[in-house]
Amino acid sequence: MMKFCALILVSGMILASATAPGAVPGGAAGMIQIKGPIGPATAGYIARAIDVSAARGDACLILQLDTPGGLLDSTEEIVQKLYASPVPTVVYVAPSGAIAGSAGTFITLAADVAVMAPHTTIGAAHPVEIGAGGSEKLDDVMKQKLENIWSSYIQNIAAKRGRNVEWAASAVRESASITAEKALDLNVIDLIAKDVPDLLAQLDGREVNGKQLKTAGAEIVEIPMSMGEKLFQVLWRPEVMFLLMLVAIYGIIGEINHPGAVLPGVAGAIALLVFLYMSTILPVSVAGIALIVLAVFLFLVDLYAPTHGVLTAGGVIAFFLGALMLFAHSGPGFQLSVFWIIPATAMTALFFLFVVGAGLRAQRLPVRAGRETMMGKVVPALGRIDVNGGRVFIEGEYWNAVSAVAVEKDQPVEIVGIEGLTLKVNPKTQ
Repeated sequence: MMKFCALILVSGMILASATAPGAVPGGAAGMIQIKGPIGPATAGYIARAIDVSAARGDACLILQLDTPGGLLDSTEEIVQKLYASPVPTVVYVAPSGAIAGSAGTFITLAADVAVMAPHTTIGAAHPVEIGAGGSEKLDDVMKQKLENIWSSYIQNIAAKRGRNVEWAASAVRESASITAEKALDLNVIDLIAKDVPDLLAQLDGREVNGKQLKTAGAEIVEIPMSMGEKLFQVLWRPEVMFLLMLVAIYGIIGEINHPGAVLPGVAGAIALLVFLYMSTILPVSVAGIALIVLAVFLFLVDLYAPTHGVLTAGGVIAFFLGALMLFAHSGPGFQLSVFWIIPATAMTALFFLFVVGAGLRAQRLPVRAGRETMMGKVVPALGRIDVNGGRVFIEGEYWNAVSAVAVEKDQPVEIVGIEGLTLKVNPKTQ
């Protein structure tokens, strides 16, 4: 009996050690794929993946990266999360042909292990390219300050991970970029791996933060984006913000042009508020906004004071330039394509020309219904009309009528005045 109990105890200890995080080869390695611009959704996804991977005891978390760059705030957030990660992090720039540009350079250097696939590229991390807060064209002094700040920042990252500090600085100051093979020679990265199995084989036995990685034969367990993160990634785009801005313009102007419609005004107000909120994270150009506001002003002025299209032409130019500049400094991958700008410019010009213009023209038309339209009209008397009253039929309605000169039935009378619900008429002579 004692032998049986001892056997169970030993078996339990073996089982416990086998299920301990990262204790036995053939465990699990978490993996996420980051493709496209780095933004708030990416930062949130990486943060959650690190927490999930650490909670289930993965041997490491692999971030497969292919990005042209992204936003400054999101890049800082990711770097800080990589620093604090309880699970070893491996940034793998892959597949072949992928790049770790701009913000991707910072993220790759900040990982515990930096790996690239053959024929990939890293570098070009100039501060303007990673989104300098949405500022306009920088003067030399401000540009130098930004270069100094981010050069020091990336040098600190490289020094912390034991990588080439001098090259890291040149990636910021000179927008230097190199291939995977050159990066390995210069100690910018740690490994070159042709694929994930090769990566796991090379990671096995490597010591990271005092822990020996056990990745040989490890099972890759992907951590997919949640529905909320996917939606966030789709919505937090310059194209969506641009559409919100257009809805705000059309809705608010439409409500002003057609008071009481309600729906356009409500939709425009909501779109404007959402646009303003999103602009606190995705930087927009002040000059771009100013040009678009100017364009709307020119469109409206040309409707009220026609200038044979001169102001409308100016509005089209101002709108196009404003849209072109709107996200010009938001970082790689966050610029607005001309394939969005050109149709939007044409649609906005047509909106003001036809929709708003038609509304204004309708407001200027003479009144076609109501009491004012009855003045001067000639109708037959339905019976005798005198100072004591009578009746006429006009515009589908019966009206009381009085006349200083008595009028007999069927005699034509001209309406010369209205007092309350009574018409003043005079006999109409031929």
